[in-house]
Amino acid sequence: MTYLPLFSLDHQVRMFRVLSWSNCHSTTWPRLLWILWVWLSPCSSVHQHSHPHSIKILGDITLGGLFPVHARGPAGVPCGEIKKEKGIHRMEAMLYALDQINSDPELLPNITLGARILDTCSRDTYALEQSLTFVQALIQKDTSDIRCSNGEQPIIRKPERVVGVIGASGSSVSIMVANVLRLFEIPQISYASTAPELSDNNRYDFFSRVVPPDSYQAQAMVDIVKALGWNYVSTLASEGNYGESGVDAFVQISREAGGLCIAQSLKIPREPKLGEFDKIIKRLMETPNARGVIIFAHEDDIKQVLEAARKSNLTGHFKFVGSDSWGAKSSPILDQEDVAEGAVTILPKRASIEGFDQYFTTRSLENNRRNIWFAEFWEDDFRCKLTRPGIKIDPEKKKCTGEERISRDSHYEQEGKVQFVIDAVYAMAHALHNMHQDLCPGATGVCDKMDPVEGRLLLSYIHSVNFNGSAGTAVLFNENGDAPGRYDIFQYQTTNTTNPGYRVIGQWTNNLRLSVEEMQWTGGSRQMPDSVCSLPCRSGERKKMVKGVPCCWHCELCDGYQFQADEFNCEMCPFDMRPSPNRTACRPTPIIKLEWHSPWAMIPLFLAILGILATLSVIITFIRFNDTPIVRAAGRELSYVLLTGIFLIYLITFLMIAEPGTVVCTFRRLLLGLGMCITYSAMLTKTNRIYRIFEQGKKSVTPPKFISPTSQIMITFILISVQVVGVFIWFGVMPPHTIVDYEEQRPPNPDLARGILKCDMSDLSLICCLSYSIVLMVTCTVYAVKSRGVPETFNEAKPIGFTMYTTCIVWLAFVPIFFGTAQSTEKMFIQTTTLTVSMSLSASVSLGMLYIPKVYVIILHPEQNVQKRKRSFKAVVQAATMSSRLSQKSINDKQNGETKIEPDRTQ
Repeated sequence: MTYLPLFSLDHQVRMFRVLSWSNCHSTTWPRLLWILWVWLSPCSSVHQHSHPHSIKILGDITLGGLFPVHARGPAGVPCGEIKKEKGIHRMEAMLYALDQINSDPELLPNITLGARILDTCSRDTYALEQSLTFVQALIQKDTSDIRCSNGEQPIIRKPERVVGVIGASGSSVSIMVANVLRLFEIPQISYASTAPELSDNNRYDFFSRVVPPDSYQAQAMVDIVKALGWNYVSTLASEGNYGESGVDAFVQISREAGGLCIAQSLKIPREPKLGEFDKIIKRLMETPNARGVIIFAHEDDIKQVLEAARKSNLTGHFKFVGSDSWGAKSSPILDQEDVAEGAVTILPKRASIEGFDQYFTTRSLENNRRNIWFAEFWEDDFRCKLTRPGIKIDPEKKKCTGEERISRDSHYEQEGKVQFVIDAVYAMAHALHNMHQDLCPGATGVCDKMDPVEGRLLLSYIHSVNFNGSAGTAVLFNENGDAPGRYDIFQYQTTNTTNPGYRVIGQWTNNLRLSVEEMQWTGGSRQMPDSVCSLPCRSGERKKMVKGVPCCWHCELCDGYQFQADEFNCEMCPFDMRPSPNRTACRPTPIIKLEWHSPWAMIPLFLAILGILATLSVIITFIRFNDTPIVRAAGRELSYVLLTGIFLIYLITFLMIAEPGTVVCTFRRLLLGLGMCITYSAMLTKTNRIYRIFEQGKKSVTPPKFISPTSQIMITFILISVQVVGVFIWFGVMPPHTIVDYEEQRPPNPDLARGILKCDMSDLSLICCLSYSIVLMVTCTVYAVKSRGVPETFNEAKPIGFTMYTTCIVWLAFVPIFFGTAQSTEKMFIQTTTLTVSMSLSASVSLGMLYIPKVYVIILHPEQNVQKRKRSFKAVVQAATMSSRLSQKSINDKQNGETKIEPDRTQ
């Protein structure tokens, strides 16, 4: 029966306090407790051997070493094939560093560093079992009353005391080992573990590392992605502490930085099934715009991802940004170079240690017997087989001669973490050296104060070291035991370069320095590939964000009279402006007016010019033949007034087309209604005179009042004064001025928008200005209708009547055209043309029907321009009455079916 030995009280309390706390944080603690139970049993077979799978180097102070000498074995087997670079190279780097330190008279003089180096087999649980070797000497056991099952007293060898541990490699292994070493206060310095959670100083307070944590790497990768102009990427992580912690750090930093969105976060299982990587590529293609893929994965996983991308015919589609597990290694991209072209990778800044190359390439089977795994490495490196007693050599494999030489007979390239292994050993040595100087001043060898070495005190010295490492860069630790972040940025290039392969394109040390101009992509292209959810909106388009995805948006055009106020908003331009062609600002709306050469102006001008010429011709003719019977019979005084009105009607066309100004607007107001007012006031006076004469004649032979030329002129001017007074009142209330109308020509297309320079006359004010003239015109028409029975040989009633009927038809046609175009973009032009043409036509009707026949007779038939027999007022009335009766009788006869021939009254 075996028993659990007794610890010292101090170790018991400390260990179980930590175990009980840590049990809430790790599912591996039940296994750890079981392993401790077995290890602490004095009769356990574990204590009965001398660690055949470890390297022991004697020294005054012993350091532990943990290296993945072998790969993870298949199910049920802890260890697999040997790992030449990550295992043997790194482990030999520790041996090399110990040799250098022990031969250095300045560092730890008269003190020799020893080592106990173990193989972790790249498996966390196996590494945990191995690492318990380091804590044996710290367990105080009372074995006086303990016997083995056969009754014999147990044989217990006193193990060497390990003061510090170099390692481990993988983050998951370091996490497992750190949980044990902290129980016994053994400092640990890792050369390759980069998981961010190891920076937790509360859980891993005895853990330090000479490589920067992945949080720095993640920050560098976020900076790279932003420098490339990407804002939409996917992440891919190998399941485990390294991959998942790296991606988590990347996601967290990108979220804090803003402007970067994660399309998908995928995991590669520890034991991927057949077709798993094809599914991953298919998942990535669900968001094809996310061409950038951030990958925290192991070498084998990276290789299979590239293979799956090639198989899916997606060569060149994805642009990978790889972590330090990819780095500048050739193995992940072997035979997949075209898929990996353009991949940007990151690697802690490092240098090849020339001294180690010299050391390692001179190692042979004869001079390296301390490395118990070197023979296995030899066989694998040179692909040969060593002879061993009782073991037959495979006939297909050649026999090792022992004369082979590394680098000469096999490929050799220094593994990337060799520098950090050496730095880790030197960091421990410098801490011990400083501790020895403080505790043992002047003493030769290890003094009593350092025997044993107190772990917590040593940890404080480790955290305070600061020296130039093997690559010439400073080795130091922050409060969490982390090294500063220093990275080289690589890009894998295959074309347009004299040396295809990884090329350094930048560095990161707290901030990024990237040479974008040196980057090449698929086919040697210099064009930066896109990895964005949505392409940038064009000028004049605003972003409409997709809910929950800040990097995705839809672009909406700022339409109509809107311009792009900012990235997310459109606003209306001021009323007097329109958007610029790219809709990023507003520009003044062009101001136009009716031009003289416009088709809308040419027709009215043509009519007005003809009318003015005709009017002037009539006036000149009347003036020349002023005393002739026809001119006198037409009523010279009123005729000149009427012709003046007609002239002003034609003249208004020029004012309506002229460029608006204060003077022009003043004359527009004054003359627009005045010409028609003068014309129809004179006509109304004439028709009223005729009507009153014949109405009076029906009652008596006494002529009516105010039928003399002077009276007629006075009546006309009284009627005209109403218009003039109204206009001057309008001047006083609202002085004439110009305005720019931006609403009239404001079509849906803002490029066609125009501001129209015009006088301050609305449609309503224009109609009001003409309304008095229209009233006169209608009244005149009424009198013309009432006077239609007067014989044409005695008056002008019928020509005036025809004039007014035609004029009414013209203005009835004017109204629907004028108001029907109120919504047209050509409103001002149409209305101006309609108004001026209507006025010219009405003036032409008056001129043509009242005066052109008279001018015709005066000029071409002067023989008819003779004095008629003068009649008295009574005779005129009697003739008119007789004519009226005859007309009525003729109508009655026609109604009775009788037709009579009237005698010819032509004189």
